[in-house]
Amino acid sequence: MTPLIEIKNAGITFTSGTGRNRQSIPALTNVNLSIHTGEIIAVVGESGCGKTTMGKMVAGIHRPTEGEVLYNGRNIWSLKGKDYDDYRRGVQMVHQDSFAALNPNKTIFQSLSLPIIQHKIVKNAAEAEEMLTGLLNEVGLNPPEIFLEKYPHQLSGGQRQRILLARALSMTPKLIVADEPVSMVDVSLRISLLSLMAKMKDKHNVSFLYITHDLGTARYIAAGGRIVVMYLGRMIETNSIQQAVTHPMHPYFHALISAVPEANPRRRSEYAMELPLRSLDMPSLLNLPEGCKFHPRCPYYCERCTREEPVLHEANGGLVACHRAEEILREREQNSQTSV
Repeated sequence: MTPLIEIKNAGITFTSGTGRNRQSIPALTNVNLSIHTGEIIAVVGESGCGKTTMGKMVAGIHRPTEGEVLYNGRNIWSLKGKDYDDYRRGVQMVHQDSFAALNPNKTIFQSLSLPIIQHKIVKNAAEAEEMLTGLLNEVGLNPPEIFLEKYPHQLSGGQRQRILLARALSMTPKLIVADEPVSMVDVSLRISLLSLMAKMKDKHNVSFLYITHDLGTARYIAAGGRIVVMYLGRMIETNSIQQAVTHPMHPYFHALISAVPEANPRRRSEYAMELPLRSLDMPSLLNLPEGCKFHPRCPYYCERCTREEPVLHEANGGLVACHRAEEILREREQNSQTSV
């Protein structure tokens, strides 16, 4: 089947400064990813790794400087007329900062009714109110009439995030790009929001591109889905999320997992044990190292890593960009059998 979204050899380079001080910043490099209908993909990595840039590229906010993004097999930047409108409605984004994503001078009804009237999903304000009342009920905001009359500053962070999800669902989307949707709400509300998104995925058959730096929420919402690990604008590992978390292939992802605190030390697997890095500092995008971009921090690096950048290749049921991934996996298995 044709993927809903297909990213093919895509890259984005930003520029900063002017004249002699003008510099190129490679935010994304050679990204390849397919998203199918009803699928949840979690994208994880440190701040500045390109997660949000990828999400905005899929949503049509950033245009790739190389490669292309396909929607139902067609380049999104060549779509026109009805096809373009279908894409704009089909791919929606839920932003991290819910307050900045809503107009502070408009009520919730005004903000949510405008797009559905403009796209002719409803004919008038009365139909818009009826539709939005149902959506707010669906996302757990009751009674909806009260919330429709409020302004963004009168709502809590969790309530605003539910409003953003309702706004995205009002477009009857096929894909929702959720960029750190729970990072700015209380911990007590995160599970309810994640459960709500999973429920919407099952009920409406909506795909999710879930962007986060929190492995715990990624594992929760994308259970049964896939995970993509980013580092300095590059995809370095992708696999089913359960396989990836229990058997990480790339040393960087291993280090990420080991950094997640575990309340019960007995539940920590060998892959969750601390992996001491050579350096805690991430290289600058303005001065990237030669070869593998992770080798200045990697405890497993070899001479080949310093001169040759690895490409994604199949390993352990997924893809990994590491010269020594298979060798490291074999060593772990041997050590595990020895310890038993």
